[in-house]
Amino acid sequence: MRPVVIAVPGCEVHADRLMARIDADRGQIEVRCFPDGEYYIRIDSPVDGRDVVLACSLDKPGDKVLPLLFLAATARDLGARTLGLVAPYLSFMRQDSRFQPGEGVTSSYFAQLVSRTVDWLVTVDPHLHRWSSLDAIYRIPYKIARSAPAIADWVRREVDRPLLVGPDAESEQWVSAVAALCDAPYVVLEKTRRGDRDVSVSAPDIERWRDRTPVLVDDIISTARTMIETVDQLRRAAAAPPVCIGIHAVFSDRAAHDDLLAAGAARIATCDTITHPSNEIGVGDAIADAVREMMG
Repeated sequence: MRPVVIAVPGCEVHADRLMARIDADRGQIEVRCFPDGEYYIRIDSPVDGRDVVLACSLDKPGDKVLPLLFLAATARDLGARTLGLVAPYLSFMRQDSRFQPGEGVTSSYFAQLVSRTVDWLVTVDPHLHRWSSLDAIYRIPYKIARSAPAIADWVRREVDRPLLVGPDAESEQWVSAVAALCDAPYVVLEKTRRGDRDVSVSAPDIERWRDRTPVLVDDIISTARTMIETVDQLRRAAAAPPVCIGIHAVFSDRAAHDDLLAAGAARIATCDTITHPSNEIGVGDAIADAVREMMG
């Protein structure tokens, strides 16, 4: 039987992209809030004995997690054969350690919750720092759809003589992969974070790369403070105005995008894991390939 793709409210565009690439039926649902804030959930499409794929990019997770959990439980209760989660952006990955006494390690707790809810997971380039892999916290099969090929294709089309730049050691995994696919050089800076909005980045030695266009690549643009500081350091080094690329366009500050342009970025482009006007790089093919692998 054909699988059923169900869009968690707010994630319809992600479900549409997936359905344009795999042979599946669109699940018809109703999700609404009662006046007291509780959720009403109904799945109108038949799911008994069928594989169900929940499409839910997990930006703004407070608005999406409960509907996701209730839809998954409803599909399971109605006889779904398997449940998969396609989360182009996987949230709750930042708090991967107890930095202060009494803190909760929410990345671990959320992974346990998801692992009890669905049978498999597909996501795009999760924010792995202290966790060596998703295996450290997730107990279900998963596939990571890589954004590097799509980013490299975009860079080759849009940027002449690029120099790939990573703002910190964490970004090297993406920067090095994109640089290799573009056959371009790359440099990685050092970042010091003193708070959510207090970041400093070392100035790279780019004297020999002044004939190239810097292309900053990072996995998440949230407040944009890291990229703003990196742009500032590059401009001080007399580099050309840089192109800024983010895999996940979180943009937790509404002004972050404009602030980054005002700091001297020539252009901002993001992957379409989170819907945002800056989306220019599509990763739908990589996601669909990963889903096909998970579904056999």
